[in-house]
Amino acid sequence: MVIPMPTLTIELPSQAAQTEFNLRRWDEVLADRYLAKLDFRVETDRHGYAIMSPPPAARHGAFQGEVAYLLRTLMAEGRTLTECPISTADGVRAADVAWASPARIAELGNRSCFPNAPEICVEILSPSNTEAEIGEKIALYFDAGAREVWLCDTLGNMTFFDPGRTRLKASAWCVDFPQAIQLP
Repeated sequence: MVIPMPTLTIELPSQAAQTEFNLRRWDEVLADRYLAKLDFRVETDRHGYAIMSPPPAARHGAFQGEVAYLLRTLMAEGRTLTECPISTADGVRAADVAWASPARIAELGNRSCFPNAPEICVEILSPSNTEAEIGEKIALYFDAGAREVWLCDTLGNMTFFDPGRTRLKASAWCVDFPQAIQLP
């Protein structure tokens, strides 16, 4: 016997309302002295609740640093950021590395969180990441305005996606970025 499952519809607030809430809540999170003492990465969900994950392994940080260095070197016109907070439809998410054009930096202004995603958002994968989790982050970054999302796997291999979530052979924004990161 097959029992049909009801479908679930979640009504989300408008993007403008969610962004306003995320920016306000992120300022509260940053001001929280308790959270500041924790050795966890903090993001929020769409309700403003803190989502904490353990600090990554040293190899994760090494890939993060190398990706940031290469982006800063190859894309000198913009700004390269690590642990970049971005307002999304599902709260504030932090891209491991991001590159933002001068126009996106101007949109940031004096805010503590990007209201629109930087053009390039990069996730450095950890062994604990699930496919569903990474798929959600990719979708959230594109929904927030990213032009490309890149993944760096645990061996340093790069994967590039466009807003249609089509896998690219190489980045269209940073054409000289390597296909793999070699750690020194």
